Amino acid sequence: MIQIKLSEVLGREKMTRKKLAELTNVRPNTICDLYNEKLHKIDIDILDRICTVLDCSISDLLEYKKDDEENVK
Repeated sequence: MIQIKLSEVLGREKMTRKKLAELTNVRPNTICDLYNEKLHKIDIDILDRICTVLDCSISDLLEYKKDDEENVK
């Protein structure tokens, strides 16, 4: 499972979702879905723009967590 940590990073940077959407030129709905961990796919270009604006790495935004074997089946 991939955990999206955008809410943590935005909180640390004291930036709103709206401001991030403006600075990255990414649709506000996409930023909102990322923030709420509701996206199942994300474009690499969007990740690049977010990392550039927030001056962070992908590992600051995404974290791999091993699924429980029960959840995989």
